[in-house]
Amino acid sequence: MEVRALVFDVFGTVVDWRGGVAREVRRLLGPSVDAAALADDWRGRYAPSMERVRSGDLPWTPLDALHRASLDDVLADAGLASVPPGVRDELTLAWHRLDPWPDVLPGLTRLARSHVLAPLSNGNVALIVEMARRAGLPWDCVLGAEIVQHYKPDPEVYDAAPRLLALPASEVLMVAAHVEDLVAARARGLRTAYVHRPDEHGGRRVPPRTDPDADLSVRSFEELADRLGA
Repeated sequence: MEVRALVFDVFGTVVDWRGGVAREVRRLLGPSVDAAALADDWRGRYAPSMERVRSGDLPWTPLDALHRASLDDVLADAGLASVPPGVRDELTLAWHRLDPWPDVLPGLTRLARSHVLAPLSNGNVALIVEMARRAGLPWDCVLGAEIVQHYKPDPEVYDAAPRLLALPASEVLMVAAHVEDLVAARARGLRTAYVHRPDEHGGRRVPPRTDPDADLSVRSFEELADRLGA
């Protein structure tokens, strides 16, 4: 495979959204709150909130603003309507403070020696930049939804990566832990690599071990680096 750039889904693939959000919920709302359940409910509103933008029900809205709006409903449904606005704003920043999976930094460090690396995320630029600075993620640039004002799986997001990197789509490898993300990337001519993340949903939902249609299926970023000769 002649691959010169790798672009990555972020939430679930690069970082542990569930563990990070739950940690911040416990810090800000206290130990009596079911932090994991709140994180799951909040994540469950992620796709529907973006669909409102895709459908035209909302104008372009960055993910931070979508997260902040859906948090109000999450807290109301959890019986936490009294949480003050300042705490809600701080809790929204939990999505900026997510920790990478243990294999991510070693794998990306190896891959960065020979490949261009960039997130291709639905996260807005400020979110992705703050996350990267906190976690030490070695991105060469930030790509994704806010750049083209479309959310995945809209084709504009996938088309932007090879166009902005001045590469053929066949030399760009989309890396994700979600099969539907890779299906959409392949439809735009990108190569694809599936990463198995069995703990993304805390064991509540176990993803498939492989994506048989992907160019590569791996269990870690370090294995991905091995397979790409990095």
